[in-house]
Amino acid sequence: MEYKRFENAILVRMDAQEDIVEQVKKVALAEHITLASVQALGALKEFTVGVYDVANKAYHANSFSGSYEIVSLTGTIDTMNGEYYSHLHLSAADDKGNTVGGHLNKAIISATCEMVVTPIKGQIDRVYDDKTGLNLWKF
Repeated sequence: MEYKRFENAILVRMDAQEDIVEQVKKVALAEHITLASVQALGALKEFTVGVYDVANKAYHANSFSGSYEIVSLTGTIDTMNGEYYSHLHLSAADDKGNTVGGHLNKAIISATCEMVVTPIKGQIDRVYDDKTGLNLWKF
């Protein structure tokens, strides 16, 4: 991975075999980011995404492998209990155009991933919500 910080954004190039989730965390910690938006595109060889079941307060994970293009990767970087936290979603398409997606747990790059991290001045912490079972923004 390599990245360059500009005035209002950080452009990141991730490389084959790297895990997007791990690399986002490395950039955020290295650049002292406590609040940001994230968007990316690229190519994957394997990934795991989940769908949250509110009634049972549980994620159902789905794993995929093969040749996939990132149709959309979007999310946020923020904090929970003052520590790094990210919330990323991914949609990816196979060679037939079939698209799958959900909450991103893991994504191994096949060729490259180009990401834009846009820091936001400020900080929002997360707190666990008993009603939904999710870690929600606390303003």
